[in-house]
Amino acid sequence: MKEIAAAKFKEQCLALLDEVDQEGIVITKRGKPVAKLIPIAADSATLIGSLATKLKIKGDILSTGLDWHAQR
Repeated sequence: MKEIAAAKFKEQCLALLDEVDQEGIVITKRGKPVAKLIPIAADSATLIGSLATKLKIKGDILSTGLDWHAQR
């Protein structure tokens, strides 16, 4: 996995975005890892609604399931 100092990352950010691989790039400050740049694996448009046919809602999702009566 490639490591790069934060200052150098700041200088080369746009170029690094083009060359990031599946392992990613670890960004360090004073030699300690602070962040990891990784590519997005899936197209986000395919994620929207992807569970629509796989989930089943049971009961009233807006209810706590408890009966209560408010007093005036």
